[in-house]
Amino acid sequence: MQAHNKISTGATRQAHSKIAVAGATGRVGHHVVEVLRERGHEVVPMARATGVDVISGHGLTEALQGVECIIDTATGPSPEEHAATEFFTTAAHNLQQAGSRAGVKRIVVVSIIGCDRFTGGYGKAKVAHEQATLAGPIPARILRAAQFHEFVAQMVDWATQGEVAYVQHMRTQLVAARTVAEVLVDLATGPYAEDVVEVAGPREDSLLEAAKLLAARRGHPRRIEVGSDPSDVDRDLYQSDALLPGPGAILAGPTFADWLDTAFKPAAAVTPPGASRTSGARMARR
Repeated sequence: MQAHNKISTGATRQAHSKIAVAGATGRVGHHVVEVLRERGHEVVPMARATGVDVISGHGLTEALQGVECIIDTATGPSPEEHAATEFFTTAAHNLQQAGSRAGVKRIVVVSIIGCDRFTGGYGKAKVAHEQATLAGPIPARILRAAQFHEFVAQMVDWATQGEVAYVQHMRTQLVAARTVAEVLVDLATGPYAEDVVEVAGPREDSLLEAAKLLAARRGHPRRIEVGSDPSDVDRDLYQSDALLPGPGAILAGPTFADWLDTAFKPAAAVTPPGASRTSGARMARR
């Protein structure tokens, strides 16, 4: 498959499908729900907030009645390898088993580019997630995505100590969560192609430089410096091409800089004394 802006949706499996979204209130899941509705599909949002728990299985049987495809964007509360693996494999098993009983025909799962090159951590947990999904009775497709634009703020906040954020060198190709959601919907409703597909932004990025752009835009932290975790056995992979898309990946905008223009207001836009304040430094949900 050649790199292009999106999978063609001109010949979808059905004009209107009933599709369930696991993790429907999450970072990618809420975009998936929006895209599906915009395209005229019937959506079953699955999350604890809607009474469906992919770990306990509560509400799954009822939610999946008449569903043709499941899009799995669910994530657990912990990024730690053991906890994340337990969450992903349990959720995959429950979705496969309940979906099979309900007659679901396809599952599409979001994963991470390069996860199969890591020996531990969250990347290894995502590999276990992929394997558990592919091992089930329902045919599955995996969408491996680059790090999200939204990931930069998360990493900076985690790494901030006082006025300084210590960010590791990382080669990546940042992509918007909304873009990932659009491709997930394409894979859920379009004809089968590869079992594993990649999606990334339009050009290579440096996490360090992206963090500096973000800090300048929102006004904090004051400085971004290089940091590294010496206990991370996979730390050298971040500076390699491990997290970059392959030659057949789907490449789609916006760029990180363009995304910042819509997600954050410039730090220079200071509210005059006495004027009403706005949420200029807060990330907008798109």
